[in-house]
Amino acid sequence: MEDLDDVLEARPEGPPRAVLTDFGGVLTTSVLDSFRAYSTRVGDDPTLIERLFREDAESAALLVEHECGRMSEADFERGVAGRLREKGVEVEPSGLVAAIGAGMRPDEKMLAALRELRARGVPVAIVSNALGDDCYQGYDLGALADTVVISSEIGSRKPGRRIYRTACDRLGVEPSACVMIDDLEHNLRGAARLGIRPLHHIHSDETVRALGELFDIDSLTAGPDGPGPA
Repeated sequence: MEDLDDVLEARPEGPPRAVLTDFGGVLTTSVLDSFRAYSTRVGDDPTLIERLFREDAESAALLVEHECGRMSEADFERGVAGRLREKGVEVEPSGLVAAIGAGMRPDEKMLAALRELRARGVPVAIVSNALGDDCYQGYDLGALADTVVISSEIGSRKPGRRIYRTACDRLGVEPSACVMIDDLEHNLRGAARLGIRPLHHIHSDETVRALGELFDIDSLTAGPDGPGPA
């Protein structure tokens, strides 16, 4: 698998001027932890859901269609429930998306860091692959970012270049002057192909510290305690 450094089209020079950030798994607690909690409730394999989307071609295709806005939540749920049935796991289709994401909670440390960045004049874009109709319920995205780019709204998903380019264009900042935060490395590789510098999110403390160093903002690390690893 290609290294992130190998896909950068041009080495960014100087500090970044804007932030692009994923939503689930960065501004919330871990998506995979939520998937695993659900998988444990319905079967013996805690990796059931993530393996389904990663290894089962039909499930992966359903995910792409849904994230790109070409398939409704209800149709997606029916399709995934059918694939789970093929694996010997019976689940109720209705409410499946909400159930597999029920374990996610706001990461207050990351949310506070975004607010601080914007207060310091750093443009912020949320760049997210949508999963379900209500995945952003309870979050005021407009108050968190200068622009929000959702895969289902533009018909393009990460790690494709279009979604990142759209975010940069809306912010009015060249990709080489942006940093992208994501918990999934393949999404970062997609951003890096445009020259966007990647920041792999594993723990909130580490990500906030890295952002403070990149933007020379010491106070960025002084926000509320987050939930720890995300």
